[in-house]
Amino acid sequence: MTTTTQDAPDYAAIKARQNAAWASGDYARIGTTLQLTGELLAEAMDLAPGARVLDVAAGNGNATLAFARRWCTVMSTDYVEALLARGRARAEAEGLEIGSQVADAEALPFPDASFDAVVSTFGVMFAPDQATAAREMLRVCRPGGRIGMANWMPEGFIGQLFRTLGRHVPPPAGVKSPALWGSRPWLEEHFAGAAGILVNDRSFVLRYRSADHFIGVFRTWYGPVHKAFLALDAAGQAALAEDLRGLVGRFNTATDGTMRVPSDYAEVVVARG
Repeated sequence: MTTTTQDAPDYAAIKARQNAAWASGDYARIGTTLQLTGELLAEAMDLAPGARVLDVAAGNGNATLAFARRWCTVMSTDYVEALLARGRARAEAEGLEIGSQVADAEALPFPDASFDAVVSTFGVMFAPDQATAAREMLRVCRPGGRIGMANWMPEGFIGQLFRTLGRHVPPPAGVKSPALWGSRPWLEEHFAGAAGILVNDRSFVLRYRSADHFIGVFRTWYGPVHKAFLALDAAGQAALAEDLRGLVGRFNTATDGTMRVPSDYAEVVVARG
């Protein structure tokens, strides 16, 4: 009797498509609106000046800048060079010194225990091989160091945005929702053996002129939404836009026609054992 096993996802091909998706928009235009989350994470981490910090999947550098402002020695990494360039330009404008290197979150090009802290704000959670990315963060963090993250929660607005996109453009087989990184059970499983895991439930408020303004901005600049619309025909695009309007309506707390949508995220500090 012969048994078969499901083929493992082709992570290299998936990452190539992801890279193209993030490069196709301009995440920096979205990322800068989230700067507050980097500052809050830096305060929660409470690192000493001079601490060696690795920012994984740094995007345009929100966490990188926050820790550099606190006199940490920061290496900013991402697999999209264009985003790193935006982060370097921001640092230069503020007179901040940072390092910058293209790097895959699932194969970080640094020796074991290289950093006092490893951080990521809404970045590493998009790595398709989630378990490997978590192991890599642990590997390059020194014993007694800390891992800090801001990750969207599954039931929050952005978590539900991912779910909505998945109904219209299904993700590759075997790839799990990035919002799992905002789930306590997932964190406890993948950072098992840590000396401690602190999770602070936070909410970031997305503010736009209207639901259609939000959809237009994300459709133009936010890689996953941008690529989802490109993958659909005209009828499919209209259906996705309508579902996104409905999603905004479920979460919107504004009463004046604008959009004020709180989106829950997990602020995570892992004490490396």
